[in-house]
Amino acid sequence: MRVVSLVPSLTEAVAVSVPSALVGATDWCSHPADLDVLRIGGTKNPDVDAVVRLAPDLVVANEEENREPDLTALREAGIEVLVTEVRDVPGALRELDRVLAACGARSRPHWLEAAEAAWAEPPAPARRTTAIVPIWRRPWMVLGRDTFAGDVLARLGVDNLYAQHEDRYPRVPLSELTAASPELVVLPDEPYRFTADDGPEAFPGVPRALVDGRLLTWYGPSLAEAPARLGEALRAARS
Repeated sequence: MRVVSLVPSLTEAVAVSVPSALVGATDWCSHPADLDVLRIGGTKNPDVDAVVRLAPDLVVANEEENREPDLTALREAGIEVLVTEVRDVPGALRELDRVLAACGARSRPHWLEAAEAAWAEPPAPARRTTAIVPIWRRPWMVLGRDTFAGDVLARLGVDNLYAQHEDRYPRVPLSELTAASPELVVLPDEPYRFTADDGPEAFPGVPRALVDGRLLTWYGPSLAEAPARLGEALRAARS
């Protein structure tokens, strides 16, 4: 089995679970740190010809991270493409099972069993908290409806104030975000690298939780540690 991954989360999952299968990955696939496969461009602009030259048996992709024209071009070249759809934690676990089985895993990996167990009983918060979750600035963008990261936070007691917005990643003026009066601002370090210097001037007096973006948005081996580590960061910010 020869696999190319166009999704950082899935790259890590395949590399850890079926290491001999992976032959290509995107430039953004940063885990595992010692990953040694051919790099084929970005998630939004992969070198389709380079992927075809690798002659993979399977390309794994995601409906949100990858563009349909690229996936269509790969299919037209005779390559099988498995497209995942991940909008919540249960969906992530199901899709990971599907991807790993398609990539030749002979059994369910230990980390996936651990992730399922960890999310079956995530840390219970003392009380629920309303929040906004910026993912970009200039312009400001936040998590909206129907997102994996939003579901992760909801399961940890954080209710996204834009969870009912018509857009999944709405652009919202800073004045509107401030007027929403969140009890917490969650600032991940990816895709925009928010730091401790971001937020005080924009959200004066509002507690901020700086969180590892990989724990919040990746669905792979990090799922097993995400409830405990994110829960700790959120509790510290709310205390």
